[in-house]
Amino acid sequence: MGKDSIRAISRRHVVGLITAGLAAPFVIRPANAQALPEQTAVPDILKGSGEVRVASFGGAGQQAEQKAFFEPFERATGIKVRVFPVGDIAKVKAMVDAGNPEWDLAPIGRSPMTTLLKAGDYFEKIDYSLIDDGVGKEYRTEYSVGFQTFAVVMGYRTDAFKGAAPATWVDFWDTEKFSGPRAMYGVGAGFTPEMEFALMGAGVPPDKVYPIDVDKALASFDKIKKSVVKWWTTGAQPTQMLTDREVVMTTVWNGRMADLQQQGVPAAICWNQGIISYSPYCIPKGAKNKINGMKLLAFATMPIPQARYALIIPYGVTNEKANNYIPPERLAILPSGPENRKVLIPYNFDWWTANRDMAIDKFSKWLLG
Repeated sequence: MGKDSIRAISRRHVVGLITAGLAAPFVIRPANAQALPEQTAVPDILKGSGEVRVASFGGAGQQAEQKAFFEPFERATGIKVRVFPVGDIAKVKAMVDAGNPEWDLAPIGRSPMTTLLKAGDYFEKIDYSLIDDGVGKEYRTEYSVGFQTFAVVMGYRTDAFKGAAPATWVDFWDTEKFSGPRAMYGVGAGFTPEMEFALMGAGVPPDKVYPIDVDKALASFDKIKKSVVKWWTTGAQPTQMLTDREVVMTTVWNGRMADLQQQGVPAAICWNQGIISYSPYCIPKGAKNKINGMKLLAFATMPIPQARYALIIPYGVTNEKANNYIPPERLAILPSGPENRKVLIPYNFDWWTANRDMAIDKFSKWLLG
């Protein structure tokens, strides 16, 4: 793997986290001023001494990790947590190649991790004997464990359609019944073109979206291109455009919409046919404190720490047992909430890892055409 490839993956990963709102200026507070549940005890196997060095999201994501995971972990285990700047796949490669990993735990996206693993042995295998059985199998890989979920969904102004509400991507594509300017994600901000939505807008059933027919998706985009007044590139743009009435509907990150609704803007989420994805933790190969890193990963995916995270910032859990500690009104705005989870479509990491460059290249050429 060349330096240019690693640099490109690194930039996409870091900017992608910012796009998702994880480094955005959210107000960090428990839902409805509810006190956070406390993890007062842990299994003896998670206790220890020394330190664990963690690369974090930065911004609001780091604040949430600090309150949900790091501080209670220190209190419960006796292991000191040291936090470092935003995790970067290129830094992981450089550190491991030099035989001197500075981090014991890092949030590295599954796609860049999979790409780097093709080049060599860069991560420690996960000790699943320590991981709570409530963590879904879809969040478990040989080298990583998901610790939070997020979704890209449809957001719309509730005062735009005389009481009607869009419920599918076919509705998003229906510019007569739901008239008005739209916005969608473009390129260059860390995620992937919204071809899944284009296919569903053309009538493809959600369970038939993958493998993506790129040409069919582009043909579907042709039908709505004139109504898309902005192909957004930063997570702040969709909600700002809804606030300013520049658009009546847009694709958007769920956390951004939660923040917008708290501000009183007449806007809502259509969860149906949204895409749910997740962020995993991993342990760089040769980490000096890999045992403590594994202990922190195990702690962060226990039910109560998971619930604390979801109560602080509007992103979901990967351990379904956490839902027992989250009130129904909070579950309703989380991608991992039972009702929302039923209608969301899992992001297909394997397809996008294999086809990302081809799909982005075709989409970029279409966008400029």
